[in-house]
Amino acid sequence: MALNIQFITHPGPGVIDMLMTRMGTSGKKTLEVVNFSAVGLVQGRLVDMIAAADIAEKAAAVHVFDLKGTCPQHLTMIGIFGEIAAVKTSLEAIQAQEGLG
Repeated sequence: MALNIQFITHPGPGVIDMLMTRMGTSGKKTLEVVNFSAVGLVQGRLVDMIAAADIAEKAAAVHVFDLKGTCPQHLTMIGIFGEIAAVKTSLEAIQAQEGLG
């Protein structure tokens, strides 16, 4: 997996708005009831994003959403939402698997 990973703690309202515009309708409704203090962003190929979402959900109590966008390189992005420690754990688990796929 060749991934671009970012970790955001206590995202500001503008960042949350940006993320919500990239989520589908069901994702927006779900995010409105999810308590989170951190967001992990992971970008890469679709197959790697599906694997990363699975790793994240198995590693910690987080909510993973597909973040829609337009990218000519056929890259996609997922958002991992949860408490700071849970998101950090999920991102570390993804990074531990990077290069094994």
